[in-house]
Amino acid sequence: MTTDRLPVEIEDYLAHLAVERGRAPNTVEAYRRDLLRYTRWLGPRSVRDVGSADIRSYRKVLDDSGLATSSLARAMTSVRGLHRWLVAEGVRSEDPTADVETDRVPKRLPKALREDEINALLEATRGSTPAERRDLAIIETLYGTGMRISECVQLSIDDLDLDASLMRITGKGNKQRLVPIGRCAEESLRAWFAVEGRSAFSPERWRSRDDERAVFLNRRGGRLSRQGMWGVVRKHGRAVGLGAKLSPHVLRHSCATHMLDHGADIRTVQELLGHASVSTTQIYTGVSQDLLLRTYRSAHPRATRSETS
Repeated sequence: MTTDRLPVEIEDYLAHLAVERGRAPNTVEAYRRDLLRYTRWLGPRSVRDVGSADIRSYRKVLDDSGLATSSLARAMTSVRGLHRWLVAEGVRSEDPTADVETDRVPKRLPKALREDEINALLEATRGSTPAERRDLAIIETLYGTGMRISECVQLSIDDLDLDASLMRITGKGNKQRLVPIGRCAEESLRAWFAVEGRSAFSPERWRSRDDERAVFLNRRGGRLSRQGMWGVVRKHGRAVGLGAKLSPHVLRHSCATHMLDHGADIRTVQELLGHASVSTTQIYTGVSQDLLLRTYRSAHPRATRSETS
């Protein structure tokens, strides 16, 4: 974590992001790094006195630094957010970033797996050993709920209600959402919690209460780490020839894409995935252009030529 102390106005802004806006710690830390670079460039000047010309000069410095487009956009977003907040708080009367062009990052479409690839992956993962039961439950849960890997490793037994087919997920900014557990994910979780599953990894004496309540365990009886879960997904992806195509995030993309393909409402998918804005979820609507074309041709009365033409 960055330990450099920033001017009080910026520290207050970062506190606002963390406490009032509920931004995740990693997001706040990224803003801190961006604003530290900004204040180093400003030198002795105060953010209270920055003008539009200064913002344009700083933008030119970032352009010349060789930063990736996404990193440059985020750096400017941090600066814009700071100055807008200073105006909202009455610290400044004008926003010096208002007249500076906004950076637009080209959207990269998610690379979802095909449904037959998902089915092949799940069938290849299926087995009766404790590790196979755990691995299938992990992949079914990631794909079935669209949760992030960080959310999956945090799951505790108290978060599951298999009788009601519901799961409580703690997402970014410590925000919680309740999502349904599909039949396949539920069956795989029940198999993992059976005598031949999770209990085989349970130690005689738990190291901590957190390990004892964890849904997914490693072979030593500790909560499975993010790296460990990554390894599970990578291992089974390689086994069916998916290689670099598969990651936990690809399973999340695939969940959203396949739901939209099958007619799910975009706001339902937004709630399921825990997106703060529907605009984030809308990225997935660009994935299935073939489906869009097929639907249009079958549904619009003037989309195709008549048989007599």
